[in-house]
Amino acid sequence: MFNVEMYKGSRQENYELVKKQLQALLHGENNQIANLSNTSALLNQFLDRINWVGFYLMDENNELVLGPFQGLPACIRIPLGKGVCGTSAKKMETIRVEDVHQFPGHIACDAASNSEIVIPLIKNGKLLGVLDIDSPEKNRFDELDQQQLEEFTAILVNHL
Repeated sequence: MFNVEMYKGSRQENYELVKKQLQALLHGENNQIANLSNTSALLNQFLDRINWVGFYLMDENNELVLGPFQGLPACIRIPLGKGVCGTSAKKMETIRVEDVHQFPGHIACDAASNSEIVIPLIKNGKLLGVLDIDSPEKNRFDELDQQQLEEFTAILVNHL
């Protein structure tokens, strides 16, 4: 079902396909860890030229805590307002960074990362966490990626 060879259409068509795959994965399952784990695995297989994809989840201390992910071991806790993830969470808006080394206060969990996109997970006005995706390429993520990943996370949030 999740063969990379399936993604041979335009980027837009490929995003439409992966959103349908996400809906199929989430259908009938309400366990948050299972859904986030499968979602990170799906994105890891779908997206090319990335080196990390996963979630940071809000905890009771108003900190982001590492959740399910694909990639090298990562930072465990990120305070709100710190780094790209903490800034996205605090502002409750997507942040796309062309060169993470130019982002004030960037937290370098993986020295190979050069660009990043972080999408907040918001349900009923409440921040649940963020989706974080890193790439070893500078300027890896564009407006199409942002728009489609925001739609993708909206599907996910409906199942959290």
